[in-house]
Amino acid sequence: MKVNVEKIENNVATLKIEVEAGEFEKAIEQSYRKNVKRFNIPGFRRGKAPRSLIERYYGPEVFYEDAAEIVLSEAYKKVVEENSLEPVDHPHFDIDKIGKDIGIVATAKVTVKPEVKLGQYKGLEVEKMVYNVTEEDVEKELKDLQEKNARLVSVERPAQKGDVVVVDLEGFANGEPLKDAKVQNYPLELGSKILVEDLEEKIIGMKPGETKEVAVTYPAEHPNKDLAGKEVLFKVSLKEVKEKELPQLDDEFAKDVSEFETLEELKQDIKNRLEERAKSLSESSLRGAILKKVVEQAEVDIPQVMVDREIERLIMDFAFQLRLRGLDLKQYLEISKLSPEEFKGRFQERAYNNVKTSLVLEALAKAENIEVTEEEVDEELAKYAEAAHKSLAEYKKNLKEEDLEHIKDHILTRKIFDFLISQAKVNEKVVENFSQGEGEGEEEQA
Repeated sequence: MKVNVEKIENNVATLKIEVEAGEFEKAIEQSYRKNVKRFNIPGFRRGKAPRSLIERYYGPEVFYEDAAEIVLSEAYKKVVEENSLEPVDHPHFDIDKIGKDIGIVATAKVTVKPEVKLGQYKGLEVEKMVYNVTEEDVEKELKDLQEKNARLVSVERPAQKGDVVVVDLEGFANGEPLKDAKVQNYPLELGSKILVEDLEEKIIGMKPGETKEVAVTYPAEHPNKDLAGKEVLFKVSLKEVKEKELPQLDDEFAKDVSEFETLEELKQDIKNRLEERAKSLSESSLRGAILKKVVEQAEVDIPQVMVDREIERLIMDFAFQLRLRGLDLKQYLEISKLSPEEFKGRFQERAYNNVKTSLVLEALAKAENIEVTEEEVDEELAKYAEAAHKSLAEYKKNLKEEDLEHIKDHILTRKIFDFLISQAKVNEKVVENFSQGEGEGEEEQA
C-alpha cells in the first residue's frame, strides 16, 4: 500500500492511495465473509455459497465497493497519522482504477484544519475595568430583596404604576380578533414593559371592574411583523388591583430571608457577594479585551464546514434552552416568522468568531508550548470531588472521556489567559458605580 499527500491548497488535502492486487484480494475475501449471508444461491443454504459462485451470479465486482471501503479506510488512517493531518470533515474518494488484478488507485480530498498566522500577542496594551462596590450598590440589592418579599394586597382604587393588576385582554385589527391576542386573568405589573408600553400606560388609572377599549399603535420595529407599525384595538377589563406591601428592613426581615440574625450581617454578606461579582466582572473584562485584540490580529482562512458545524452546535444549544421553557424549535420559528435559512443565518457571524477564537487559542498554546499535565487535571478534579463529598478515585470512576477532555480544555484556556495577562500592559479604569458597570458589561457581552 502506498499513500502520500500530493498537495494541500485552500485547506483541502489531496491524497494519492495505491493498493496492490494482493492486498485488495484480502479485502475482497473479508467482504465475502462479512456479506455471504445476504446472498441466496439455488442449491446452497443461505451463507454457505462459495465466493466464486456468488461472483459468477452477480458479477466479479459484487464485493468491490465494500472491499474498497475496507482498504481505503485503512489507508486514509495511515496517511493522516504519518503526515500529522488534522481533518475537519469526512474524506471524498475518487477511484481511478479498481480490479482483482490491478488493485486500487484512488485519490481522496479532505478538508483539514487551517494554519493560523498569529499577530502580536505579547506586550498588548489593554484596559481592565475595576468595579468599586458602594453603599448605594448594597442598598439597591437590599431594596430588590425587599421587593421580592413584598406582599400583594388588593385595593379598591385606580391602578398606579408599580401595581400588579389582573386583566382580561382581547385584541382586534380591522375589526377582526387577532390570533393569540386573547388572555384572561392575566397578572401584569404596570411599568414592567412586558406588554406594549402604550397599552400599560392606558391601563393606569382604571378602576377594578372597569372595562374600556384602548387603541394602541405597535412600534415599527416590533418583532411580530404582522403587528409592526399597525394600530390594534384592545378590549381591556380590569378585574383587580393589588399594591405591594413592603416588609420593614430590620433584623426580623434579615432572619426571614437569610441565615443571618441581624440586618447588618445581611448587608455585609450582600457586600461580600457584590465584591466577588465585581472581581469576576473585572477579570472577565480583562480577558475579553485581550482575547479581542489577539483574535483580531490573527489571520486564518476558515473552511465553511467548520463554521457550519459550529452553527449546528449553537442551534442544538438554542433548541435545548427552548425545551427548558416548554417550546420547540418549530414553534419558535413560527412565532418569530423566520424561515430555517433566516434562522440559521443569524448564527453565522457568531459561529465564525467562535471557530476563529478556538483556532487562535490552539495555535497560541502550540507556539508557547502551553500544555496541561495529569497533575493539573487531578488538582482540578479534586476540587469537584470535594464539592461532591467523594474521594478523587471515586469521582473519576464516573467520568467519561469527553468529560476529561472538557476539563483539560478548561484548564488549558485558563493557562493561556494567564500567560497572555502576564505578557500584557494592563491599564486599570475604575468604575465607581458597580451596578451601572455591571449593566454595561452585560450589554457588551450580549
